[in-house]
Amino acid sequence: MRLRLIAAAAVILASGFAAAQTASPPGARAYFINLKSGQHVKSPVLVQFGLSGMGVAPAGSTNANTGHHHLIIDADTPPAGMPIPMDEKHRHFGGGQTEISVQLTPGNHSLQLVLADGAHIPHNPAVVSEKISVTVDP
Repeated sequence: MRLRLIAAAAVILASGFAAAQTASPPGARAYFINLKSGQHVKSPVLVQFGLSGMGVAPAGSTNANTGHHHLIIDADTPPAGMPIPMDEKHRHFGGGQTEISVQLTPGNHSLQLVLADGAHIPHNPAVVSEKISVTVDP
């Protein structure tokens, strides 16, 4: 029975239907601790994740007012109600990590943090950072 439910959920998500979103409390916000838009950096880039108004919990957690970080690199914010993809542009921190040292090629890059629930679905309302631009110097 459980496998059928998982398979049904996978079909629904793959077909483009939005999943139920977990509520976030008013005023919750994600932000970059150590980076500012327009900053010049060297690779590897240390990216520190900030969060206020909520707590960090690992993927799979269903605790209220918690989530885990996702770093979006050179991509748009994922659509509301859809799980965040897992690829080089959408980095998952399901262990509850709050920083990473990431290799970026020289040039301009956009970065954004998105907090998501235990199923990797952004909260409602979404808890996202400002999308910032950094320049990686050679």
